[in-house]
Amino acid sequence: MKKIILIVASILCIALSCNEKEIKKPAPLERPNVLTKLLPDDDNGGLVLPNGFGALVVIDSIGPSRHIAVNKNGDIYVKLREPKGQFGNMALRDTTHNGKADIKKRFGNYPNDGTFATEMRIHNGYLYFSSELVIYRQKLSETDLIPDGNPEVILTDPFPLRWHNAKSLAFDGRGGMYVTFSAPTNACEDPESVGRIKGLYPCPGLEVLGSIWKFDENRLNQTQYDGENYAIGIRSIVGISWNEMDNSLYAVQHGRDYLHNHAPELYTKWENAVLPAEEFIQIEKGDNFGWPYSYYDPFKQKRLIAPEYAGDGKTTAEGYKDPLMGFPAHWAPNDLLFYKGSMFPKRYKNGAFVAFHGSTNRNPYPQAGYIVAFVPFENGKPTGEWEVFADGFTGVDTVLDMKDAIYRPMGLAEGPDGSLYISESRKGKIWRIIFDEEKKSFDKTDLLEMEERKNRSYIRTPDKVKDLVSKG
Repeated sequence: MKKIILIVASILCIALSCNEKEIKKPAPLERPNVLTKLLPDDDNGGLVLPNGFGALVVIDSIGPSRHIAVNKNGDIYVKLREPKGQFGNMALRDTTHNGKADIKKRFGNYPNDGTFATEMRIHNGYLYFSSELVIYRQKLSETDLIPDGNPEVILTDPFPLRWHNAKSLAFDGRGGMYVTFSAPTNACEDPESVGRIKGLYPCPGLEVLGSIWKFDENRLNQTQYDGENYAIGIRSIVGISWNEMDNSLYAVQHGRDYLHNHAPELYTKWENAVLPAEEFIQIEKGDNFGWPYSYYDPFKQKRLIAPEYAGDGKTTAEGYKDPLMGFPAHWAPNDLLFYKGSMFPKRYKNGAFVAFHGSTNRNPYPQAGYIVAFVPFENGKPTGEWEVFADGFTGVDTVLDMKDAIYRPMGLAEGPDGSLYISESRKGKIWRIIFDEEKKSFDKTDLLEMEERKNRSYIRTPDKVKDLVSKG
């Protein structure tokens, strides 16, 4: 394995040098008291939610952001999307007990190294966060908003900056830390292809970049050499989470792109827009999810051989693990959270929330996604189809281009009271979703409006003719 890593490193290697500066620690801040009853904003911060739910805006804009974490005292930590410099984290505190952050502090005595820097998690009293190439942690303070000391380096990626370079994390509660090492290409294309695009076989470095690795969460200064390959056939994962109900690892995978571009004789532009699925996967040690040799077709509900590897859009790929569920193509699932709280109605307990960042390449059809979905779960398995849980992020009825969407859902976190926090990547807005404790019942009729929203152009499967918005 070390030899494979060295080979991949030699292909990708470039120099990266950064200077670190000491940051003067801010004065201690008072620990917040228990929050009084919260009230949603009159307009729910622009969001549309199931009956009984409300939303308030925690903060309107802190700049482009990725994942978030909420401490047991209600403090919020945000990973900023900062490509260079320092101070890549933001800390927020509500001292007035109205759910609105009135103190914000940037911190982070480490070098920012790229826009795919993503993770922010709280685990065992530490704040874990990642740049593109390094995973850090800092000890949280009992009273201070800013964590103690300088960041400790847990893991350093030996490869240079690249595509799909988010270092997302999950912890198994037994000392294991799972890290995504996503693939740097779309389908491991052969750059010397002539005519129809072909894939490299075997795909070089697939076990290294195109995989999930397991590490010791408490060991400092690790590299990939120190880890254990846990699963392969992974194209790109940003949302990953450990489900305590069945003690298993789950993730939401970004499916590949450009089926029509690579094989126009096999795939129409419509198929290019609606294939393949984004995958909701349960991950066990040794699993292979088939990238780049296959993709999952959500209509046929089968894993098919990819066109770069002699696939014809019909032939089943054997020997790879299927997802639990296929989500619509190109929606970009960027965070996954299993709900453990008791504020929401019982049906949400242990279910999965998924933040869809929204598509960028569904043309000549409307872009799609840009919602937070919910998947009901029981005994570690989905019990039904995904549901629209939070909508209203786009601000427009039809998203012709990704830039038309006002907000792009990005991060999810659960507060100590069971409220759900949602961040978005464009402006750094954060919402807090609460449920009306005076509402005594909740049933399927409370979901009817959200079900109807599946007919919107950025959620429904596009009609092949009626929904064309450009010649493409």
